[in-house]
Amino acid sequence: MYPELYGREHITYLAASLIVSLAVCICSAKYAKSENVQTRIIKTFGFLLFLTIFCNRFALVFCEGSVNWLKLIPDSFCSASSYLLSLCLLFGKRNNNVLHFVWLPALAGGLIATFYPDFLADYPSFMHPSTFLGILHHTMSSVIVILLLMFRYMTVTYKKWYCMALGFAFYLSLGAFLIFVCDYANPFYMLAPAIPGTPLTVWVIAPIYLSVYALILWCIEHARRRAPISV
Repeated sequence: MYPELYGREHITYLAASLIVSLAVCICSAKYAKSENVQTRIIKTFGFLLFLTIFCNRFALVFCEGSVNWLKLIPDSFCSASSYLLSLCLLFGKRNNNVLHFVWLPALAGGLIATFYPDFLADYPSFMHPSTFLGILHHTMSSVIVILLLMFRYMTVTYKKWYCMALGFAFYLSLGAFLIFVCDYANPFYMLAPAIPGTPLTVWVIAPIYLSVYALILWCIEHARRRAPISV
């Protein structure tokens, strides 16, 4: 039997991941007081995220009855964001420019795909590497972003708005490359909607994303003016 959305296996995963995520956040807030300890935690999670997303993409290489090494290249916002997030945590400094783009797609995409994994029934077992590692890297991405914000590892600010613009342009450029060079069918939802029967191609998603991003920046800057805290 194929795993079902909010079936027994999915609900079990949600309960377990929620408990573990809360434990990680609570313990980190209580014990990770120094910048050095926080950095070690972030880099450790960055390595685990890279290992998870790489193994997930590696499993996809062998999933369609033939070997296709191009599947190692991410073709969705979530997989690309997990790659970028893990690499910039491993090799980048605190508050680096990549974080100012990738934190929101990693957080939003991670939460959405954790609670609504549309790929859940692609394979007959929930523990299939493509399924389990797929939902796991989404969950890890969202938890890592929460830790980044908790630790003030990055400071969300409108002054870095150009990082978002450059990052989105990079995703669209990668999508065009995958279409015209690698013959991908629908990278980054450029040709078909993310959810069948809806208008949610990237050309609809992008304005929604930009509006949400602008609203978040406005709320944070408004909060800073009213109470001068490090948000």
